[in-house]
Amino acid sequence: MRSTGFRFDKKIAILFLLIFGVFLGSMVGFFIALTRDLPEIRNLESFKPSSVTRIYSSEGVLLTEFFLEKRDPVPIKIIPNLLKKALLVTEDRSFYRHSGIDLKGIFRAAFRDIKAGRFVEGASTITQQLAKTLFLKPRKTFLRKAREAFLSFQIERRYTKDEILELYLNQVYFGSGAYGVESAAKIYFGKSVSDLNLPECALLAGLPKSPSRYSPLVDPNLAIKRRNIVLKQLMDTGVITPFDYGIAIKSPLNLAKQKNTSIKAPYFVEYVKEFLENTIGSSRLYKEGLKVVTTLNYNMQQMAERAAEKGLSNLEKRMKRRGIKNPDPQCALLSLDVASGGILAMIGGRDFSKSPFNRATEARRQPGSAFKPIVYAFAIEQGFAQNKIILDAPVAFNIGNRKTYWQPKNFSGSYEGEMTLRKALALSKNIPAVRLIEMLGPSSVAGFAHTLGIASPLDQNLSLALGTSGVTLMNLTAAYSAFPNNGKFIGPYGVTEVVDKAGRAVWRAKPGERIVISRAAAAIMTDMLRNVIQNGTGRKAIIIQRSIAGKTGTTDEFKDALFIGFSPSITTGVWVGQDAFTTLGKGETGARAALPIWIDFMTGALNDKPIQYFDIPDDVVVVPIDPSTGRLASDDDPHAVKAFFKKGTEPTSSQ
Repeated sequence: MRSTGFRFDKKIAILFLLIFGVFLGSMVGFFIALTRDLPEIRNLESFKPSSVTRIYSSEGVLLTEFFLEKRDPVPIKIIPNLLKKALLVTEDRSFYRHSGIDLKGIFRAAFRDIKAGRFVEGASTITQQLAKTLFLKPRKTFLRKAREAFLSFQIERRYTKDEILELYLNQVYFGSGAYGVESAAKIYFGKSVSDLNLPECALLAGLPKSPSRYSPLVDPNLAIKRRNIVLKQLMDTGVITPFDYGIAIKSPLNLAKQKNTSIKAPYFVEYVKEFLENTIGSSRLYKEGLKVVTTLNYNMQQMAERAAEKGLSNLEKRMKRRGIKNPDPQCALLSLDVASGGILAMIGGRDFSKSPFNRATEARRQPGSAFKPIVYAFAIEQGFAQNKIILDAPVAFNIGNRKTYWQPKNFSGSYEGEMTLRKALALSKNIPAVRLIEMLGPSSVAGFAHTLGIASPLDQNLSLALGTSGVTLMNLTAAYSAFPNNGKFIGPYGVTEVVDKAGRAVWRAKPGERIVISRAAAAIMTDMLRNVIQNGTGRKAIIIQRSIAGKTGTTDEFKDALFIGFSPSITTGVWVGQDAFTTLGKGETGARAALPIWIDFMTGALNDKPIQYFDIPDDVVVVPIDPSTGRLASDDDPHAVKAFFKKGTEPTSSQ
């Protein structure tokens, strides 16, 4: 009997061990599943909630905000006690007593969930909500809830209650795009969280339960009902008096007027965004709450937008009158500060929402005669004087030593014989420009253009003088800017500095400059381009009555119209055309389609600036010449014009 009993006891023991082993294995498996891939809680010590990066114009106008979640983290000491108490009364009354989970709340919620056969009530403490928000996926499962509780215990062991509450208040979603209490206070009430009153605190405290539903921007009446429930809870728990409660529930919402959140200067902002992503990285841009100061002058930007829309509207009307079907003219405008190279205004198209393609920085279009100043500048640099005589007459050039000839023609169809380089540029004559590039060599001119900042490839043939190679408006405008800048080229840029939340500069612009043409040649070219406005194709701009210079550009079949010009302090380029490379209509030259936009913009841009004059270097002399022959004229000759020459190249005789 003893042996039988022993065998029986042995079987029970083995069965018990098996059961215990299975249970232990299950518990180990559950623990592994529970803790697998859980984050290190100590990471909270270095945790920084993503916050809003703001982009500003040079004068402090907010252009736009970049963020993953619109958030402005603040320390708990500036958050009103009323808001903290309202949140705790609503979300977690035993917050300062529990160790991360509320057992009573769990049992109550579990009973209701079992009764309903699904998850109908949560019992998450603020610590659990924080753990879920920071580390876990939102989908409700038993394993997720267990992991949430496990993480909550760890958080409570490592951090104080106030540290946990601060993280929560800066992390939780309050609806309508607001993450954290500071962002919510600004969006709903237009003030900092530290300035909220009792009804406002109660409204915010009621939002985390269902932010999309209770947002006052979504349903004001429901938001008030929810706010008043929170106010009653505050009264019932003795936080506020019945008197305070009675006044607060009668308080109107007093919501802030919602700002126009559309991006200001969208083409420029997109240009800046791409630059910042490449410079400091997308993660820092969207998460670190940086302050980005740009070169843009928002006043001038608005002038540019008005001028462009006015010019395009007038052009569109003319196109319709000519019978052009579905006209869709586009405009690009780029304005640069001569001294610094900073972008003052940028338009990349007529409507960013319809076409974000930036025609100021990305489109390569033929510049037409707007390229000629580069040819003439190289000639001046090579020792040519602006009174050099060149022949304006029909000519044919042999192409590639074959029996093929190229016969360029003047835009006007007429020829005037011998004329000075000065006059040829002013009247935008094609034949003299082609003869000039033949003397200089197309490859040499192309190399000089690249030195001036033209980045696109250029065809090294005679037609280069007529602007047949595509360039960007930004490159061409920056090249012109070297003339009023004493021969210095500065690459255009849009960002001045990037500052972190502590006020430390994390990036500053260091514009590179280089001498690309002598001061004398730059001054002479400026003088020749002033003559374009005084006596040539840009004469409409005389109305500005300032020291200005520039050049028109028109391409075959009137597909592109340009005007690039400058004052001593501002260089601005305007391009007008259609994306389909179709005509703007007969007669829509740079002088007619682009110059009016340039005039409107520059008139406003220069309006509040002091009168300035172009620089005359010491090695440049100003002498009167006959505009037709280029010979020296007497001071009392009524037809004489003052022209710039490098010392030693000026005419010394009228013969």
